[in-house]
Amino acid sequence: MVRLSDLSEHEQAHLLAKTLPPMTPPQWVSPRKPLSQMRVALITTAGLHSRDEAGFSFLDASFRPIPNEADGAKLVMSHSSVNFDRSGFADDVNLVFPIDRFRELEQRGQIGSLGDVHYSFMGAGLTPDAYEQGAEQVAGLLKKDKVDAVFLTPV
Repeated sequence: MVRLSDLSEHEQAHLLAKTLPPMTPPQWVSPRKPLSQMRVALITTAGLHSRDEAGFSFLDASFRPIPNEADGAKLVMSHSSVNFDRSGFADDVNLVFPIDRFRELEQRGQIGSLGDVHYSFMGAGLTPDAYEQGAEQVAGLLKKDKVDAVFLTPV
């Protein structure tokens, strides 16, 4: 892990400007059905997209849909930071977007099904309020896809 003191003054100021009040306690929601009957989608903040789509820019709050049938090994990562080592992603996309593991769970009947579409955001550059509009859009799309649960991989 990088220490704040190891970063440039500019990067230190950038990170310190993101100081936010503590989050409220998490709200527990009891599942309405067993996981083996749930439809699950993946959401990552790794800045993933297909090679033919425009990449994420540095301060980009938009999202990219990733079709369930997409080959995870062919996804591109736009996420870059002095604080982020991309070598694990280069070896195995499942470290930041565990699509193959979830396909295995689906095949074994441990989850009901996977959503038709998963989603990727570009994390770390902005404060949470910048993502609100995109998050609301994705929530609506997940609802239309009848997704019961989301697995989030924050990067």
